[in-house]
Amino acid sequence: MFNYTFQWKQAYAKLPQMLDGALVTMQIAILSMVIGILLAITLTLFRQSNSRILKGIATTWVEVARNTPALFQIYMAHFGLAGLGLHLSPYSSLLLGITFNNAGYLAENFRGALKGIPDTQARAGWSLGMTRIQAFRYIVVPQMLRISFPTITNQMVWAVLMTSLGVTVGLNKDLYGVTQDLNALTFRTFELFALAAVIFYFIVKIIQIGARLLARRLFRY
Repeated sequence: MFNYTFQWKQAYAKLPQMLDGALVTMQIAILSMVIGILLAITLTLFRQSNSRILKGIATTWVEVARNTPALFQIYMAHFGLAGLGLHLSPYSSLLLGITFNNAGYLAENFRGALKGIPDTQARAGWSLGMTRIQAFRYIVVPQMLRISFPTITNQMVWAVLMTSLGVTVGLNKDLYGVTQDLNALTFRTFELFALAAVIFYFIVKIIQIGARLLARRLFRY
């Protein structure tokens, strides 16, 4: 019944190609996080504004991002927008879908972090002559990011893992896509995907250890 013959050497020979795919995976994840954090801060500002339109945009974004599958969001970026005449490459569609998801989740976390920052701190900034934007940028945002840092780290890990969904829209340059193509050529399913799992594991561990070291350096006080 169990007559599978392992051929690890054949899988190891494909390791350079898989590592190239891992670089693309990291690139997508990092870009989606950088853009996602900026959008999340913007959405947080929208939710604090007095404009019902801006609040509505932010609330809708957060609700859709948090209450629909990530695969649905990537599909809408690729196939949904294509139906409207906007054709994106698989890379761009995956980046857009993950960024949308990151921004929605982080915006909600930033909203919670804001509740842990006393209003008196922003008012102190105003009394020193700062504008509302300056007080938010120099006083509120640093504390908000500090409180949300563990969540940001978790979202970065989730962004890395979400890149594996790119294969559903035709992306074959990331780690999962490269592994899928190599599997179609060699039929070494177990070996290749086990190797890909190990690479994903080490990427996640590097992120977690790097975040821990960064937190110690930035948040010593």
